[in-house]
Amino acid sequence: MKQPTRAQVLKFWREHVRPLAILILVLCSFRSAIADYNVVPTGSMKPSIIEGDRIFVNKLAYDLKVPFTTWHIATWADPKRGDVVVFNSPKDGIRLVKRVIGIPGDRVELRNNQLFVNSMSAGYGKLDADTIAQVQLRERNAHAYGTESIADGAKYPVMSTPMIPNDKRTYGPLTVPPGQYFVMGDNRDNSEDSRFIGCVPRDSIVGRSSKVLFSLNYDRSYLPRGERFYREIP
Repeated sequence: MKQPTRAQVLKFWREHVRPLAILILVLCSFRSAIADYNVVPTGSMKPSIIEGDRIFVNKLAYDLKVPFTTWHIATWADPKRGDVVVFNSPKDGIRLVKRVIGIPGDRVELRNNQLFVNSMSAGYGKLDADTIAQVQLRERNAHAYGTESIADGAKYPVMSTPMIPNDKRTYGPLTVPPGQYFVMGDNRDNSEDSRFIGCVPRDSIVGRSSKVLFSLNYDRSYLPRGERFYREIP
């Protein structure tokens, strides 16, 4: 078999390999620094986000980083109370999705699942039927639902499950250290959040999420859940 000449190899590189390599690098850099989606495998953010959701992650929400690193090129905002953030767990590096409850300097406390931020109790109200209906029918009646509102006007759904043993329903008070954030899952009795893994350093926060792109139903052979496509996350 005739071996390719050096000129042929270089031509193949220029016309085929290099353009593909550049395209892959650009796409990966875009996902690393600009925008991405995140698969949600657990129910820790129910009823806002459920298992099988693919959520949009805006990586430019707070800053611009060098692709594939945590080095900041520019910063224009910081997470606020109520933001849904994607971050790398300070415990084991696994990527998680939770809601910001306390910002640096806040004093956070739970008393039997009632939240206090800076000694002020959160407000609680009734949750709309449509949000409750997003929880799988087989388990819907096992939970208690409501809305929680805290300082800065943040208001979002929360869920509790009285039958689940949880020694973290009462927690703190804890003062959030500088440069860190206290995060919790909306599913208060079934979430490994800052009560278990500690506060999240600012550099570990990847981006903010406010929308479900699409969703697959794990209980029905991964069929699409059309009603959750492009659904806003409260």
